[in-house]
Amino acid sequence: MSTHASGYKVLVIDDSNTIRRSAEIFLKQGGHEVLLAEDGFDALSKVNDHKPHLIFCDILMPRLDGYQTCAIIKRNAQFSSVPVVMLSSKDGVFDKARGRMVGSQDYLTKPFTKDQLLQAVQQFGLVQTEAL
Repeated sequence: MSTHASGYKVLVIDDSNTIRRSAEIFLKQGGHEVLLAEDGFDALSKVNDHKPHLIFCDILMPRLDGYQTCAIIKRNAQFSSVPVVMLSSKDGVFDKARGRMVGSQDYLTKPFTKDQLLQAVQQFGLVQTEAL
């Protein structure tokens, strides 16, 4: 089954298999192509190889956390315009502010609903296609 024209290529970075699986199911139901990464290092190679339209990035991950991962992606001129939405299990003002400092566009609290995830893709995927 091919994705329809409105589908985006979305990378989900999370060390939780459950979160990756649910995000993948929701995004595929929304007609999007999904790439999965379980940590920041894995994600960086996938960003480079697949050039996603949008990235969801967990904050708390081993080795390279979400802030560091986002900052590295944003420092690369080729990917600096790719929207990054941070994922966190706590809805903290400090986390939101810190996420913005490293260049993330928005913030979703886990567990997210299918609607929240797809709404974020529509909102930020649109920005990316207009920027291309």
